[in-house]
Amino acid sequence: MLTTGILQRWNRQSLARQFLLAGGVISVIAMILVGALVTSLIEAIVIRNSAATTALYVDSIIAPILPDLKTSETLDDVTTRVLDETFGQGALGGRVISFRLWRRDGTILYSTEDGMRGKRFDPSEDLKSAFAGRMVAQFERVDDPESPRERALGKPLLEIYNPVLQPWSGEVVAVSEFYEVADDFQNSLSQARLQSWLAVAGVTLSFFLLLSTIVFRGSRTIESQQRTLTQRVAELSDLLSQNKALHARAQRASQRATALNESYLRRLGADLHDGPAQLVAYAALRMDSELLVDPKASRRSRDTEISAIRSRLQEAMDEIRNICTGLVLPQIESAEVSDVLQRVVNAHRQRTGADVTLSTAIPVRPLSPSAKICIYRFVQEALNNGYRHGGGTSQSVRQDYDNGNITVEVSDEGAGFDPANVRPGALGLSGLRERVESLGGTFNLDTSCHGTTVKMSLNVHEMEHA
Repeated sequence: MLTTGILQRWNRQSLARQFLLAGGVISVIAMILVGALVTSLIEAIVIRNSAATTALYVDSIIAPILPDLKTSETLDDVTTRVLDETFGQGALGGRVISFRLWRRDGTILYSTEDGMRGKRFDPSEDLKSAFAGRMVAQFERVDDPESPRERALGKPLLEIYNPVLQPWSGEVVAVSEFYEVADDFQNSLSQARLQSWLAVAGVTLSFFLLLSTIVFRGSRTIESQQRTLTQRVAELSDLLSQNKALHARAQRASQRATALNESYLRRLGADLHDGPAQLVAYAALRMDSELLVDPKASRRSRDTEISAIRSRLQEAMDEIRNICTGLVLPQIESAEVSDVLQRVVNAHRQRTGADVTLSTAIPVRPLSPSAKICIYRFVQEALNNGYRHGGGTSQSVRQDYDNGNITVEVSDEGAGFDPANVRPGALGLSGLRERVESLGGTFNLDTSCHGTTVKMSLNVHEMEHA
């Protein structure tokens, strides 16, 4: 679980942060490894070069003093005294603090310490390497069993094993071991270490900063592209959701429109059947009246019957004209909204004789013909419903325009009604709502015992884009 949590937190980090953390750790490790390697190589080279210089200097001084160690296994007193003077007061006295001359079997032929002369020790690895012809040098590693005095000094020492060669044969006949006080060498070595670490750290830091700059630029580009892609995906998802909603809405609107059209046709048929058809049927029945065919009937009676038939036919014609007037729209394509409202209100006044108050505001943008037709039918149906069910009491029409929305409100002060009691098949309210919402508008109904108000709203900008 702990590992999973760490991985999850790691994956939540940005690519730049991941590189900064991982690259920083790897760079530090690489810097330590490379720095240690470079420092050790430089230290080894510096120690070897310094030791070679010192060994060459010492060898140039003591080589002429030594006898032929190939044939002589000990040093005579004269050679010993000369060596004592050389390392005591001579040129090497202030530079070399300890000197030993080794024989191959581990015997000390000569030592600046009197007590060490003639003693035998097991040959160390450094001594064996020197007898193999290689110079060996160590700095601050005085760990030989024969060197307690040197360890007790507490000074930085350079220990050197230098093979002593027979001049004419080049054979290693002895090994000289000496210790040099290395204060200056220690300072030089410290500076070399510091410079090498600074160089490695500088190169590593420069390389890491360069890579970090490239990675951060790439990370910002990727993050920017991800944000853009996420925004595009969100926009496409929103558009897809809107398209699905619009498609479903269009399907429902189409189904309701089909049902409403059928209802309108049934209503028109009912109006024709209950109105003009009944009047024409009544006139047809009166055409067969005995008063019209009986020659004995008085002229006055026949005129009265004909007048009644004529009246019923005239009523039928008036009913047909009223129905046609409600179906046929006036020329409103080029008219302003105020003219459209004035026409529908005047038509209602002429048909019903009711008084209607009209208030209009000029819209900033012109409306499409579909919007004008919607407004005309909305006001026509709302006034008809208010007259038919509310008695036409104090009817008013109000039109406003605000922030791209045109609103039309039709109200009266009738007795109101309960919307829950409206029959599902009633055409008035459902027809108004469907007509307005089909154009993307909103429909609101507010009714109480003090009156009824129906309100529609259309967004002019959305209709222009559509």
